[in-house]
Formats: sequence, C-alpha cells, structure tokens
Amino acid sequence: MDTRRVDHLWSHVHWLTVLGDLGSYTAAAQRLGVSKAAMSQRISELERAAGVPLVQRTTRSVRLTEAGQQLVDSTRSAFEQIERGFSGVKDLAAQPRGLLRVTMPVALGRQTVVPHLPAFLRAYPEVRLELNLSDRLTSLAQEGFDLAIRHTEHPPETHVAWRLADTRAVLVATRAYLAERGTPQHPSELAQHDCLHYVRPGETPTWQFRDAQAAAGAQASHVTVAVRGPFSANNSEVLREAAAAGLGIALLPDFSAEAALAAGDVVEVLPDWRSVGAFGGHLYALRPYSPHVPRTVLALVGHLRQTMDKKNPPG
Repeated sequence: MDTRRVDHLWSHVHWLTVLGDLGSYTAAAQRLGVSKAAMSQRISELERAAGVPLVQRTTRSVRLTEAGQQLVDSTRSAFEQIERGFSGVKDLAAQPRGLLRVTMPVALGRQTVVPHLPAFLRAYPEVRLELNLSDRLTSLAQEGFDLAIRHTEHPPETHVAWRLADTRAVLVATRAYLAERGTPQHPSELAQHDCLHYVRPGETPTWQFRDAQAAAGAQASHVTVAVRGPFSANNSEVLREAAAAGLGIALLPDFSAEAALAAGDVVEVLPDWRSVGAFGGHLYALRPYSPHVPRTVLALVGHLRQTMDKKNPPG
C-alpha cells in the first residue's frame, strides 16, 4: 500500500477504534464530535483502502469483523501513547486548562459534588467541566470520561482511586408514620413495616444490619430482613421525598437524608444499628490506571477532597 495513502488513514483507524468500543455509529459520532454521515463515510473509505470488510452492521448494533478487530487491537496502544503524550504536553501549561469530562450518579452528583464545583471553576478559569449525571455505570475508557465519582466500598483494582469522603446509610421516616405504625426497636420488626427500597436489577429486596455497639465481626449481631412496601425507586432523592410524605421507612445514604433530618422532615430509625452492603461506605474519584494523570484531574480531585471531607487532606 502507498505510504502516503496510509498516512491519510490514521484518523480513520482511530474512528474505527471508537466505533468498535461504543458499538454504535451515533454514539461514536457524538464522542468524536462529528456527524453520523461523516462517521459512516470515514469507515467506508477505510474499508475500501483495506480491501476487506471491517464492520458488520445489524439492525440494532455494529460490531467489528475479525479484520476490523485485528486492526484495532494492533493500533490501540499507539493511539493510547499519543493520548498520553498529548496530555503531558497540555500539562506543561502553568494552570490546569481544557475540557474535563466527569460522570457520576444523579443523586450523588446533585447533593455532594455539584455544590463544590463553582468554587473550583472560579479557581481554574481555563478549565471547562462537562458533567454526565447518570445512574448507569459507564466505562470511562470507552466513553471518553476523565473521571468518575462513585459510592462504593471497594474501588476496582484496575483504577486509580482517591477517597473523597466517608458515608453511611441511615433509616428514616416521619414522626407521623412512626406514631401510627410504631417505632421499630430491632431490625427484624422492619418486616412488619412499609419499607421504601432502592431498586437494583436482579436483587431481592432485603436489608442487612449489624449492631453498632457489638464487637467488630460478631456474627450474632448481623440481621437480614426481607422488606416490602408500596414504593421503590433507583434514586435516593426520590426515596427521601417518599419517606418525607409518610409512605414508610426509607434506607438512604446519609448525604441524601442529611437536609431532611436537619429540617425535621424525617427522623432517624434504629440509630444503634448500621446498614451493611446497601450503599458503599466511601465516596471515591476513580480513573483507569495510567502512568500519567492530567493536571486538571488532579486539581479537581484535590479540590473535592479538601471541600467534601475535612478529614482528608488534599493530595
């Protein structure tokens, strides 16, 4: 193949890599900031130059052929090296600058992260933030995010993880509901109450607790309760509002319950017991491992660590 012709195809190969990662012309075009028609044209040009089909199209998705996957696999490390090199060059600037794409769950982002962002943007006026608020867990590498904020107990070992703050889950209900239905004195009594459950695909509605006063690891202090109620949702803000409306007892992350507790809209139930496994015990900033972390990422992480939890020094 003519060397000059190959030189013109480097961007085409990169676009094929993005298409293979996302499995959709529309999603790949959005990621690259081009039209779907331009995306299709580039892939067609690459296929003509290669002389073999690189993409197999179906009515619902797109996947690479064996030849397309081979091409992507053999060139991926080169494009990753280019990306690292370009990030290193950008970091030579005296101030963090450029676009920073961050993803996080909706309620977590709205309540714990977004309030801290205006101060960050004022401190770093050359940084532009693009937030993706979604409860769908996305792949940072495949969808082009620089950072993810997650509520988890154990961050993945393949990622760099910065702990931002500690959290816990709390049971809440209105005084009126408890006056009518009674205040539980033990987790097992929750089975007789209307419980507002956070929905996760494939999970049975159960809550597990341990006695906060018992010795660590004491098996007898753990209680698992099958719960049911008139309402469930996959958003802690919605569950908080349902509890505040008197629909039942909700199990929430403390950051979702904090304002309602302070206002007296709800009260804590079973304060001497701690939820196990419902939500992670920490908030983390996550990024797939790489030898170089962009200065903009470090600036945002440092800012969040300093402002979200005074127990964590920035670094």
